[in-house]
Amino acid sequence: MPERYDVAIVGGGIVALATARALHERAPRARLVILEKEAQVARHQTGHNSGVIHSGIYYKPGSYKARLSVEGARLMVEFCETHGIPTERCGKVIVATSQAELPRLMTLWERGNANGVQGLALIDPPRLRELEPHAVALKAIHSPNTGIVDFKQVAATMARELEAGGTRIETGAGVTAIARRGDGLTFVTPRGEFQARAMVNCAGLHSDVVARMAGAEPGVQIIPFRGEYYFLRPERRHLVRGLIYPVPDPEFPFLGVHFTKTIHGDVEAGPNAVLAFAREGYTFGRVRPGELLATLRYPGFRAMARKYWRTGAYEMFRSLSKAAFVRALQRLVPDVRSEDMARGGSGVRAQAVAPDGSLVDDFRIVESADAVHVLNAPSPGATASLAIGRHIAGLAAERFGLK
Repeated sequence: MPERYDVAIVGGGIVALATARALHERAPRARLVILEKEAQVARHQTGHNSGVIHSGIYYKPGSYKARLSVEGARLMVEFCETHGIPTERCGKVIVATSQAELPRLMTLWERGNANGVQGLALIDPPRLRELEPHAVALKAIHSPNTGIVDFKQVAATMARELEAGGTRIETGAGVTAIARRGDGLTFVTPRGEFQARAMVNCAGLHSDVVARMAGAEPGVQIIPFRGEYYFLRPERRHLVRGLIYPVPDPEFPFLGVHFTKTIHGDVEAGPNAVLAFAREGYTFGRVRPGELLATLRYPGFRAMARKYWRTGAYEMFRSLSKAAFVRALQRLVPDVRSEDMARGGSGVRAQAVAPDGSLVDDFRIVESADAVHVLNAPSPGATASLAIGRHIAGLAAERFGLK
């Protein structure tokens, strides 16, 4: 007979690990198992992001993202300090390079202050040159407390801590079916069956599929968007001291191509936002026909495509054209040249899209009698992970009767 658990957590990314950690703190006697389909935890969104500890500037006051990213950034820095994980408070500037962007910059300024982000300053070009000598702007926001970290290292530390505390982490255990039997759930995986009284779905790119396996109707579908990066060559890294971001388009939950210093000393440029042809489509050549067909058949995707086809076409063009990618970066740092840039890696964002074609902007968490489903937790999901975990643990403890 398979061992029985109180809660099974599906997925092994940083939100899943932080949720397990918070559940263990809240209900230390609860038996927890994490079911991860890959050979290691944090192989997808957690392991492919740029490592920014976001401060909470962008998000509507009162939203999940606003509340949980500000709290989560504080908790993340505390966690890293406690466990000796390197972080750097390198600071960030958001630059308005045209008159049309100035009202949107002021909206971000107001949001950041409403969300309680500490230390924000509106700066003029002379002050910007002191912070980032090669950046240009009419006006900018400086966020001095924005930091960087390696979230893969954070996740690995969480995993070791969880296993030492008695949480079981099963890798190679992708969930292929979920059945209700008696007073619990049975999870079918290549590693065998696992039973639990309740579940938390943190499956990221497959969260909507897992929700349907569990009998829930998520109300959204995950559409995968690939974000591609370039690296500044080592001899040109001096062009960027910290983080340089554009003013984002308010219609999209993407931040636009930008420069990011990493905790390992590199400087990344990107990401764009290109429709991926598989949920784990990290390259153009990665195509899963069934997943692509499901995307194309989804009414929400077709509605989104009708509305934003010009933007989508440009993103695809910029993905294929290094010159176009570099031109976008030159709006922020004009001294960047094509020969300064080398192709880097990519990540895939699990973006929830509603049936009307709207891109879900906030975190989306749905509850049922024996499940909590996290259906939209892209950026700043890693930053906010410890706060998200606490929030989910509170929901789960009450709903599942954990003590």
